[in-house]
Amino acid sequence: MNKKIFSWCLFDFANSSYSAVIAAVIFPVYYTNVVVGNTLNEGDLWWGRAIALSMAFVALSSPFLGGIADHAKKRKRFLLVYTLLCIVMTASLCFLKEGMTIEGFLMIVLANIGLEGGLVFYNAFLNDIADTTHQGRVSAWGYGIGYAGSIVSLLLGLLILKAGHIGLVWPMVAVFFGVFSMPAFLFLPGDEKGHINVCKAGVDGFRSTMATFRSLLRNKEQRRFLFAYLIYEDGVNTVIVFSSIFAATTLLFRPEELIGIYLIIQATALAGAFVMARFIDYWGPRKVVILSLMLWILTTTTVYFIQNKIQFTIIASVAGLGLGTVQAATRAFYAQFIPDGAESEYFGVYSLVGKSSAIIGPLLFGFISSTFQNQRPAVLSISLLFLAGLVIVRTVKGGGPNVARNNTILDT
Repeated sequence: MNKKIFSWCLFDFANSSYSAVIAAVIFPVYYTNVVVGNTLNEGDLWWGRAIALSMAFVALSSPFLGGIADHAKKRKRFLLVYTLLCIVMTASLCFLKEGMTIEGFLMIVLANIGLEGGLVFYNAFLNDIADTTHQGRVSAWGYGIGYAGSIVSLLLGLLILKAGHIGLVWPMVAVFFGVFSMPAFLFLPGDEKGHINVCKAGVDGFRSTMATFRSLLRNKEQRRFLFAYLIYEDGVNTVIVFSSIFAATTLLFRPEELIGIYLIIQATALAGAFVMARFIDYWGPRKVVILSLMLWILTTTTVYFIQNKIQFTIIASVAGLGLGTVQAATRAFYAQFIPDGAESEYFGVYSLVGKSSAIIGPLLFGFISSTFQNQRPAVLSISLLFLAGLVIVRTVKGGGPNVARNNTILDT
C-alpha cells in the first residue's frame, strides 16, 4: 500500500471519530436526552431537523463546489476548509448545557456540513490514487480503516465518560480528527499552483455541473443507479443517526452500553469491509450491493420485534457486516461511470444524491416517532427503503467485475 493510498485511508480513520462519537453514538443521546429532553420524543424531532438541514446544504452546494474544485484545480484546499469547519465546531460543543437547544442545533448543523461537505472532495481522490482494477478494494480499505478509527475514538470516549467528564469528549474528537487527517494534506495529490479566478472557476464549474447532470439524466443506467442509491442510502443514513437514540430511548441502553454495542458494530463492519474488499472487484460491486441490501432488509425488519438488549446486540452485530460493505461497493459502482478529469463534479452529484437521501429519512423518522410517541413504527419504515432500493438496483446494468486481475498496487 503506497503512501497516497495509506494517507487517503487514514483520513477515513480520522473523520470516523466524528461519525461514531458525534453523529452516531454519544452526542445524539446527549443532545436529545440532556440538552433538549426526550420525554415526548421532541429530541428526536430536533435531531432529525439538524441532520436534515445540514445534509440539504451539502446536497445543494456539493455539485457546484465540486465543479469549481475541478476547474480551479483546488480540490485539496476545499477539503481543508471543510475539515477545519468540522473540527472547530466539534470542539465548540463543550460549551453546550441543558436547555441550549438552538445553540446545539446550530453547532451540529455547521459541524455536520464540515464533515459531509469535505467527503465530496475526499471521495474524488479515489480515481487519482487507485487504478480501475483496484478501486473496489481501496474503497473497502478506506471504510475498514475508518471503522478502526471509530473503535479507537469510542474507547477514548468511554474512558472520559467513566471519569465523569462528558464535556471533554467533544474536544477529544476534534483533536483526533485533526491529528490523523494531517497525512492526507501532506501526501494526497496537490492542487495546481497559481492564482484562483473564482468567478471564472465558478462559471465554468456551474456549466460543467449542468452538463454532468444532463449527461447523467440521459444515461439510463446511471439514472437508475442514482435513483436506487437515493432510496437505499436514505435507509443507511437514518439507521446511522437514529440507532443509538432508539437503543437509549426504547431499550434503555446506558451510555456505556451504547458504546459497547457500537464497538461490536464497528468491529463487524470492519471485518465485513475487509473480507468483501476483493469480492467487490472480482464479483463486481453490483452483486455485493444486492447482497448487502438483502441483509439490511432482514435486520431492520427484525429490529421492530425485538424486546431486550441481548436481541438488539445480536441483530446489530449482524447488521454491521453489511454497513461498510454496501457503502464501499456503492462508491466503487459509481466510480465506474466517471470520466477522467471530472471526479469532483461526478462525486458532487453523488453527494447531492446521497445527502438528499439523508434529508427525508431523518425527518420521517423524527415525525413518525414524535407523532406516535413510539420509535418502532419509525424503524419499520426503514426496511421499506432498503426493499425499494434493492428492486431498482437489480435493474441496473453495469457494476460488473473488472476484467483485469492485477494483484498489486502501484508503489508510487
